[in-house]
Amino acid sequence: MLMITALLAFGCGTTSNTPEPNRNVSNAAVKTAAVVPAFTYDIVNTYPHDPAAFTQGLIFHEGFLYEGTGGQQTESKKDDFFSSLRKVEITTGKVLERHSLAPQYFGEGIALLNGKIYQLTWREGTAFVYDIKGFKPIQEFRYSGEGWGLTEDGTDLYMSDGTHVIRVIDPETFKTKRTIVVNDERGRPLMQLNELEWVKGEIWANVWQSDEIMRIDPANGKLLGRIDLRDIVESETKENRRADVLNGIAYDEAGDRLFVTGKMWRRLFEIKIKPKQ
Repeated sequence: MLMITALLAFGCGTTSNTPEPNRNVSNAAVKTAAVVPAFTYDIVNTYPHDPAAFTQGLIFHEGFLYEGTGGQQTESKKDDFFSSLRKVEITTGKVLERHSLAPQYFGEGIALLNGKIYQLTWREGTAFVYDIKGFKPIQEFRYSGEGWGLTEDGTDLYMSDGTHVIRVIDPETFKTKRTIVVNDERGRPLMQLNELEWVKGEIWANVWQSDEIMRIDPANGKLLGRIDLRDIVESETKENRRADVLNGIAYDEAGDRLFVTGKMWRRLFEIKIKPKQ
């Protein structure tokens, strides 16, 4: 998404059979490409983040972060390289509670809905459901395909699977109610949608191996904006040689605060989005 090199080769979405975007774009399509607003940011605060956390999902709830991490235990890496669900203190990065997944599971995105935390797995086709209090396992669901990112709108779950399609999921059955197709400005599939977050009626998505966050209309999949986080990524990777890709978006609705981080990053950033000049 195991040694470090293996993890980076297989980490979230490094599937060799993942479809590639259609690159055969006609001249007419290029000329009529839609204009998508560009955004940048100001850094409001910076907080510590566990550099051993291979971040797959991130949410904010009642003053704390909840984080889903990926990894699989091996004989040589039993202590720090495994999939987990965590409750994290924002200001210190301290892990207050942790639930470790069984070694055969590679954890992915998480979402909190009605007091339950849902956690995807990458290739195991299993979603785990926990009580937010103490992370007590409640239920398991099976699904087809891969699991990448997960978020919710207060009623339904929204799941990415490494393609350009977002599934709208019934949280009671984990069945797909409908799908959202996401294309770029030129009408090409926007592949490898990853970690998801619901922000003010929009879906915000990391794209694997991209330094941008995409703003998506959940009604029709229209691209509403691109948020350029290149400088944050370069700053982190320059100081942290183990840092992997940008991945992790958490929104504090009550405080209107946005947090971002990445896989094995040493820092969590609170940022404020603004139009790019």
